[in-house]
Amino acid sequence: MSDPYIFTSDTLPSDRRFLPPLANGLLGWRVYNTIMHMGGVYNGEGGRCHRADVPCPLAVKVEMEAPAQQSYSLDTHTGIFAHTLSSAGVVASQFLYSHRHYSNLMVMEVLLVRQGASEEPVSVQLVNSFTPVSRDIVFETGPDYRGGSHILGKTNTAEFPGGPCPSVHLIWTPIPLTLTLQPGQHQARWGFILTVADSLGAAQAGFDEGLDLMATGSLRSSHEKAWKELWLQSKVEVVGSETLSRAVIGCLFYLLSAFPSIHETSRSFGGVSPGGLSNGGDGQDYWGHVFWDQDIWMYPGIALFYPKLARTVLEYRVGTMDGAKDNAQKQGYKGLKFPWESAVSGREVCPQDIYGQQEIHINGDVTLAFQHYLYLTEDLSMFREARGSELIYGVADYWVSRVTWHPEDKTYHLLGVMPPDEYYYNVNNSVYTNTVAKLSLQFAVELADLLQHPAPKEWLEVAENIKIPFDNALQYHPEYDGYIKGHPVKQADTVMLGYPLGLPMSADVRRNDLEAYEPVTDPDGPAMTWSMFAISWMELGEAEKAQRLLEKCFNNIQGPFQVWSESSDGSGAVNFLTGMGGFLQAVLFGYTGFRVQRECLAFSSLLPENISELCIRGVNYLGQQMDWLLRKEEICIILREQPDGVGNTKPENLQVVLKTSGTKIPLTPGQPVTFPREPGCVCKLVSTSSCWPF
Repeated sequence: MSDPYIFTSDTLPSDRRFLPPLANGLLGWRVYNTIMHMGGVYNGEGGRCHRADVPCPLAVKVEMEAPAQQSYSLDTHTGIFAHTLSSAGVVASQFLYSHRHYSNLMVMEVLLVRQGASEEPVSVQLVNSFTPVSRDIVFETGPDYRGGSHILGKTNTAEFPGGPCPSVHLIWTPIPLTLTLQPGQHQARWGFILTVADSLGAAQAGFDEGLDLMATGSLRSSHEKAWKELWLQSKVEVVGSETLSRAVIGCLFYLLSAFPSIHETSRSFGGVSPGGLSNGGDGQDYWGHVFWDQDIWMYPGIALFYPKLARTVLEYRVGTMDGAKDNAQKQGYKGLKFPWESAVSGREVCPQDIYGQQEIHINGDVTLAFQHYLYLTEDLSMFREARGSELIYGVADYWVSRVTWHPEDKTYHLLGVMPPDEYYYNVNNSVYTNTVAKLSLQFAVELADLLQHPAPKEWLEVAENIKIPFDNALQYHPEYDGYIKGHPVKQADTVMLGYPLGLPMSADVRRNDLEAYEPVTDPDGPAMTWSMFAISWMELGEAEKAQRLLEKCFNNIQGPFQVWSESSDGSGAVNFLTGMGGFLQAVLFGYTGFRVQRECLAFSSLLPENISELCIRGVNYLGQQMDWLLRKEEICIILREQPDGVGNTKPENLQVVLKTSGTKIPLTPGQPVTFPREPGCVCKLVSTSSCWPF
């Protein structure tokens, strides 16, 4: 059986947008493209702001004159793209990767291996399409450095008046036109490195690092080791559907590629945009801006395994608080208003004003990620020293100043908003927006209590009395005040009340919501929508219905390298990480029924007919890592043995509590625990030292 982690093809996709992206949280590049991007480097003011195009010196194709068989592969075990040409006289292999540990480095290697008995010299051509120009940065040539070529420049326009224009330095090994295997040589390998940084010192240090790694033969092995470490920490394996298995591997690989190294501490992370770092230039893939996609769609699947990476998302949002404060003041409100589209400063960079003005659910989406993190880790340092509490309180203050009291129904209203379903605008009381506002106000009260911070009484007052639209006659949630049942819907909106928002409701109401919105949801809408329907149906025990909806997502996976498009016809954003994040959540939170709650990780597993086994390794909860094996009728959990806590928390002693039988099973490191399938939760064994005030 072929390795599901290796995506191979004899031809490249006809649409070059679906070539595989190679990224490492700082640098992103689509193979063979003349353009790459660097995290946090944007050009253009306000709505014109987009990822700055950086020319890529590794835009090289290997060719040979002799007839050759070609193959292409992306090995997701190691994050290496390979192109192999096999002729009678030589096998030439080109390897490309963005270094997973040293994030300023990108690498090309070429290996020539002689075939047959001939001793003649054998050559290959390196066809280079690089030109040192960009429409976003005026580059000039700097002095060579240790044999490397050097260009430098600054972006043309700052994100806001008086803001900084980031500098970009590239130093790279010059690439010859040909490489030759000399007479008598059986094989030879060449390495070419590129370092990209925001200062000359950092670029030179990165180039030095690359040369040192090459000299000791550890350039590639250090990269492979970093990927191996990520995969050892977490894996999702599906038995029964190879298509699903590959899709899950592809999603995890591309999402992880968008995040920094788990050892990266010094650099500020630039967030994750819908198309990742390899996309987002002027006019494409949402200009590389960061949306709710990061916090609601991509974040939960990463946070379940990698608390350090989850924290980088929260730190990114904390870093944009000044801009969020500015946005709120411009709108005439208090506190923080996160931008609908964010770059570096946190000021609104959406090209059309209405989204920034009205799609205010973003505020609650951001705080939900913080809440999720606290429940998974109990890491209070993120809220104290790292200013997370300031962010949560700032959002609460915004909601209080944004609501209007309506004496007729004695509730608070949010007027003039755009729901996640962007077909409608200027509506009142979007049920998703009001629910997410309620949750973020409740969390602010809870956090203030935890940190012994006096909470303004208005936070609780608004949380308890904000209107949540509900139709008593039809027993369902209308999308907003005045929504007419049966009207078309762009994407998942009201159906998200159950998951991820967890609004309490009966199974009948949940079903009514699904049945109201599923038939009227745009079939050509964005990829992540069906994942939310799938999770909801699984919660209601309808595994086959859920599976049919989830499999709709397969239409968004384009070509041999498992690259997603936003729409099923291949249009929209490319390398659509939002869709991948939604799909991953359907597997991680749908099949398992995982719900991150204040005092436990709840579960209620259900596998569809065609899946016989689901193995989820490395679930990270309260400083412990667990491997889960789900079968049709039983669940097995192994608590990993580990030297110390993962992340910033002391590991807690954990137990499984089964809901129906009431059975309690302590989890002991290295000891498998197996029990018949029933709902339950993992929680602390005893409430010894907890950060919660009980």
